[in-house]
Amino acid sequence: MTGRTPARFTADDYRARMERAVHAAGDAGLAGLLVAPGPDLVWLTGYEPPAATERLTLLVLTPDRDPVLVVPALEAPDAAGAAGAPALTLRDWTDGKDPYAATTALLDADGRYGVSDNAWALHLLNLQKALPDSSYASLTDALPMLRAVKDAAELELMAAAGAAADATFEEIRGVPFAGRRESEVGADLADLLRRFGHSQVDFTIVASGPNGANPHHEVGDRVIEHGDMVVLDFGGLKDGYGSDTSRTVHVGEPTDEERRVHDLVREAQEAGFRAVRPGAACQEVDRAARAVIADAGYGEYFIHRTGHGIGVTTHEPPYMIEGEEQPLVPGMCFSVEPGVYLPGRFGVRIEDIVTVTADGGRRLNDTTREMVMVD
Repeated sequence: MTGRTPARFTADDYRARMERAVHAAGDAGLAGLLVAPGPDLVWLTGYEPPAATERLTLLVLTPDRDPVLVVPALEAPDAAGAAGAPALTLRDWTDGKDPYAATTALLDADGRYGVSDNAWALHLLNLQKALPDSSYASLTDALPMLRAVKDAAELELMAAAGAAADATFEEIRGVPFAGRRESEVGADLADLLRRFGHSQVDFTIVASGPNGANPHHEVGDRVIEHGDMVVLDFGGLKDGYGSDTSRTVHVGEPTDEERRVHDLVREAQEAGFRAVRPGAACQEVDRAARAVIADAGYGEYFIHRTGHGIGVTTHEPPYMIEGEEQPLVPGMCFSVEPGVYLPGRFGVRIEDIVTVTADGGRRLNDTTREMVMVD
């Protein structure tokens, strides 16, 4: 096992998650769920196969039987050692045998099942061949909020990941920027994230000068210059839960316009945060942040959604975007990250991870949102 999930979760925790998933599937009109290796399987069982494999591994969740994990025989010992294994029945299959027979015996011939997005088309097509009257729906489409609401232990891990990202930003402020390539600063960010406990670094965006106008520039060979605005966006997994934060720094003294745009984005980020409250629709967070930028005349330069959910992956539902009417619920965690991107010139983005509380929201990132000057 890779150890993505922390040992603090017990078999009872995973049993409760699987029961919750079965109930949610029933409410969505599904006969059950089929969960392939990936973040959903890790969250539901604590099991992550040792490597990507073409061999069928599938968690079958239905209301009429205990959870069953179909696994290749050579991986059964690893599966049996997972924290959630006591809440499961393992059904292994050996090479040379038909793995789909072991799976279809657990399913209704004409049932409709939610399938995790990570499932191989090969496996899904073979299940459809064996059960031609069955049908399938994307788990993300059918149950987008399955992992969205975090319990107290998960929130503690989310907060720790956010604190580690904050410590990374405090350290990166002290490294040289001018005269170094974006890729070098990006490597510094990755090293710092690992130093502060991240086992997985998902991204280190270092977008200097005109590259800052591309929200997903990541890093390149451009040499950072004195006078550059630099967008920093970085995160990954610590103890199985995600961090993601953005701050925009300036090499030397900024111009009046750069200060003005940075202040505008900071005000928009604050407005988005203040819109967080139980019962509010996700789109209200986007509307609040976007209105500040639009009212200042920069609306056409805010070119992405205001936020995304985060948990055992760094991007997951819910999404803070116009048209998303999903109400906010205490325990949800997501980013609030408005930005302004001026093509060919510079960009500014400020991002915190926020969790919904009983009466509003709480930031999981606490570094300054004011303009920071670096060398």
